Amino acid sequence: MQFRDLRKQYQVLKTEMDQAMVEVLESAGYISGRQVTELEEALARYVGVKHCITCANGTDALTLALMSWGIGEGDAVFVPDFTFFSSAETVAYEGAVPVFTDILEDTFNMDPDSLERAVRAVLAEGKLTPKAVVTVDLFGLPADHDRIRQIADRYGLYILEDAAQGFGGTCQGRRAGSFGDIATTSFFPAKPLGCYGDGGAVFTDSDDWAALIRSLRIHGKGSDKYDNVRIGMNSRLDTLQAAVLLVKLKAFQKELADTDAMAEKYAEGLKDCVKVPVIPEGCGSGWAQYSILLRNGEERDRVQAYLKANDVPSMIYYQRGMHQQTAFAGYCLYGETFPVTEEVCSRVLSLPLSPYLTAEDQGKVIRLIREAVTGSGV
Repeated sequence: MQFRDLRKQYQVLKTEMDQAMVEVLESAGYISGRQVTELEEALARYVGVKHCITCANGTDALTLALMSWGIGEGDAVFVPDFTFFSSAETVAYEGAVPVFTDILEDTFNMDPDSLERAVRAVLAEGKLTPKAVVTVDLFGLPADHDRIRQIADRYGLYILEDAAQGFGGTCQGRRAGSFGDIATTSFFPAKPLGCYGDGGAVFTDSDDWAALIRSLRIHGKGSDKYDNVRIGMNSRLDTLQAAVLLVKLKAFQKELADTDAMAEKYAEGLKDCVKVPVIPEGCGSGWAQYSILLRNGEERDRVQAYLKANDVPSMIYYQRGMHQQTAFAGYCLYGETFPVTEEVCSRVLSLPLSPYLTAEDQGKVIRLIREAVTGSGV
């Protein structure tokens, strides 16, 4: 059993995928080929924004967004404590200070009340200038952007939507990637829409920011690649990866519907013995992960060990919060505590989920978890 079955996905898409890759090889347009432009246009239409700018990976996408706003030394950027490292790493890399906020247990996403407390604490101290909020659409579910937007507008903050796990997620008729002033995603292979290597993209409705990001991703180029008008970076999506993503994008909606059905089956089979994900009314998840909460760390470890003993993979996302990372030791927490993050880190467990997971295998996962929780099979 695979945690996310990319081998089976390739087998299903093989004819079209092989043809798409061969076309790139025969054209020799390995960098900035026509497939890159086609993909950017298709992704912008899908998300519902004016501009999509592809780049080399999701971390670079975050960096490009921060660079376009001039985020740097003396700035505070607010980041949920429960997220992948790059959500905060990119802020620090630009010389700004990531200020962490707690999360909501039901959705695993940023707690707006914690965000507002952190903003007020930074303003009260008077050393940093609050500039932006990184909202993370964790595990596939968009954050509470309505409330976060109200807070951001109140304090004059940009919203950078980190939709690396959120692609395909929706809320009130809008898709993940359309909620931020700028949004980013990752095409890491295991993401909801993944390529066969690294890749990323930036989304925005701003003509000016889009033009700036297009320059920044290719060495700060001006009218041509040898006219360098600013300091940028080298972050292009390979044509081969764009071709792969074009094929996968065509299959994406069906895959998402199949995955959603599997998530419903998990919820029905497990809701009476573990805490299953909560999807707010009017929202839908892209299901980057299906993450349950056990009662405590001891039960989580017992369940994971039992799954492993029966050849079922599982993962812990994440074992510690950002404020517990060695790289951020000594960072000011502005009086904020992170009880929800710390509790979730000790209880969370992500289960195999893929549009190609068989009903038999999913039934096995559900059965084993129930046996481990009740002790009947251990």
